[in-house]
Amino acid sequence: MKASLSDYIKSLPFYILPHHFISWLAYYLARITWRPVKNRFIKYTLHLHPMNMQEAVEEDPYQYESLNALFTRALKPDARPMDQDGASILCPVDGRISQIGDIKEGRIFQAKGFDYSLLELCGGQVDLAAPFLNGKFATIYLSPVDYHRVHMPVAGQLKYSVYVPGRLFSVAQHTVRAIPRIFARNERLVSYFDTETGPVIQVMVGAVNVSAIDTVWQEKVTPPSGFNIRRTSHVSEQIRLSRGEEMARFNLGSTVIMLLPENITWNQDLQAGQKVLLGQSLGRF
Repeated sequence: MKASLSDYIKSLPFYILPHHFISWLAYYLARITWRPVKNRFIKYTLHLHPMNMQEAVEEDPYQYESLNALFTRALKPDARPMDQDGASILCPVDGRISQIGDIKEGRIFQAKGFDYSLLELCGGQVDLAAPFLNGKFATIYLSPVDYHRVHMPVAGQLKYSVYVPGRLFSVAQHTVRAIPRIFARNERLVSYFDTETGPVIQVMVGAVNVSAIDTVWQEKVTPPSGFNIRRTSHVSEQIRLSRGEEMARFNLGSTVIMLLPENITWNQDLQAGQKVLLGQSLGRF
C-alpha cells in the first residue's frame, strides 16, 4: 500500500520531535514503582491498549511493580506452543507482518516506493551483511498490546552484536509508508548467530518511546552511553540459545527484522498486515 497524504502529514512531526529526550522521559516514567502513580499509568495504558492478561503468568496488571514490568511480562508456559517441525523457522515474536520476502542484491523492501540497504541496516558491517545479499527477510511490528519478548527462530550461537545509533522515528504503519529508509535510520541492535543451517541475524529496531532494549547476554543495550557504532565479539563467550528460547526484550515495543540465508522458503499464506504469534512456523529450511 502506497503512502497517502494523511500518512505524510501524520509523519511530518517526527522529523522535528526530540526523539531521544521523549524516549529518555518514557524510560524513567515507565519505571516508577510508587503504587499510586504506576497504577494510574497502568490503568491509562490498558484503556488505550487492552492486553490479554489471561495469558500472563501474573494476570493482575496492578501487581506488576512498574509499567515497564507489565510490558515485559512473562507468559504462561503453554500460552505459545512452538511448532514441532525441526526444519521450520519459528516466528520470534507476537506482532504483525510489515513485509516479508526476498532480499534482492542487498536491498530490502520497506513499503511501496521505498527500499533500503542491507549493508546500512547492519551498520556498515560488510562481513555480517554478505551472507544475506540475496537472502530472505521478515519485518514484524510489535504493537503496545503485544508480548514484548523476542525469541530465537532457530537454535544458534551468538557470534557478534552491533549497536547502531540513530533516530527514533515511530515505526507505526503510516510512518513506515511515508519515511524513507526508516529501519536503516533508527537506532538498532544487530545480533548475528551461527546455526546448523547457516547464519541468521535478528535486528531489534528502536522507536520513539521505546525506552530500552535488553538482551539475555547484556542488560540495557539502549539507551546508549555513546553515539558511535559498537561491534562486540561474543565468540569466546560461547552463548548458545535454543530454538524458541528468549534472546531479548523491548521495554515498550517496536519492530524485529529477521535476516536469513537463501536456503529457506517462506510459507505461501504469509502476507503484509497479517497477525502472527510467537512459535508459529513462518517457513522451512
